Amino acid sequence: MLNLPATLTQDVAQICLAELRSGLGQEPERIVVNGASLQRFDSSALAVLLELRRECARIGKQFAVQGLPARLRDLATLYGIDGLLAGS
Repeated sequence: MLNLPATLTQDVAQICLAELRSGLGQEPERIVVNGASLQRFDSSALAVLLELRRECARIGKQFAVQGLPARLRDLATLYGIDGLLAGS
C-alpha cells in the first residue's frame, strides 16, 4: 500500500508523485493508495492520483484508492473523475 502524506498541495505535488512512483515496483498487482493521512490538500492531490492511475495502467497493474477525505471525494465528484478513483 502506498500512503499519501498529510499535505499534498501544488507546492509538493511533484515531489510526492516522484516518491509514490518509486514505490510502484515493490507493490503487488493491485496498487492501493491510502489517503487517510491527508489533512491539507488542493486539486493537485487529484492530479497526483490520476497520474499514478495512468502509470499503473502503463505497467499493467490495477489501481485503487481508499481513505480519501470527504472533501477530496467531493472535489473528484465535482470534476467528474470520481469513477476513475475506484475504491475511494
